[in-house]
Amino acid sequence: MCCERRSKEDVEAPGVTNPSARRTDPLQGRSETYSGAQEKLWWEIQPVARGYMEKINDSESHPSSSHQTLKGTSKWATSLENLLEDPEGVKRFREFLKKEFSEENVLFWLACEEFKKTQGKKQMQEKAKEIYTTFLSSKASSQVNVEGQSRLNETILETPHPLMFQKLQDQIFNLMKYDSYSRFLKSDIFLNHKKSEEQEENSPEAQTAAKRASRIYNT
Repeated sequence: MCCERRSKEDVEAPGVTNPSARRTDPLQGRSETYSGAQEKLWWEIQPVARGYMEKINDSESHPSSSHQTLKGTSKWATSLENLLEDPEGVKRFREFLKKEFSEENVLFWLACEEFKKTQGKKQMQEKAKEIYTTFLSSKASSQVNVEGQSRLNETILETPHPLMFQKLQDQIFNLMKYDSYSRFLKSDIFLNHKKSEEQEENSPEAQTAAKRASRIYNT
């Protein structure tokens, strides 16, 4: 018995019952067989499912704007990443690490970030050698304590690439994140800077400027 093949328009037309139509569940990501009322229901939930998935994708690609509007100590307290993106935050963090005799950690991390932006083989060789002699060699002036350090030698400096220090940089980042960063947020350096920010925000000049900006915005 020969089955008549339906046209694309018939299959895709909403409200048309197809006893053996196969549809892909937009939420589960798999094909299932629908019939009768299920076929009609499938068409009805399409806009809802599509909107749901778009909402999820949008929330993932556009994170909450609350962190984007934070600044100063409020932003530093959200993550070490945000702290290291702020020059003033880096300055205060370095000040704190210097008191803990571990400033070389953040200096090494910053040097690696700068190294990734280096263009040209000769320039990369020079910077790689500088990082090695300053932070990684047995005679380094600001030696960092990382695993795998003994496996690095000057031979690798002849063929540098942007991510050659990545694993060591990640080790230092995690060391700072789970150790010194948490102490920094409780330190006098951080708390005093936070207090200064709050005093500045509550000053008459700042409040007057805020009111003026509000009037301009609402006109």
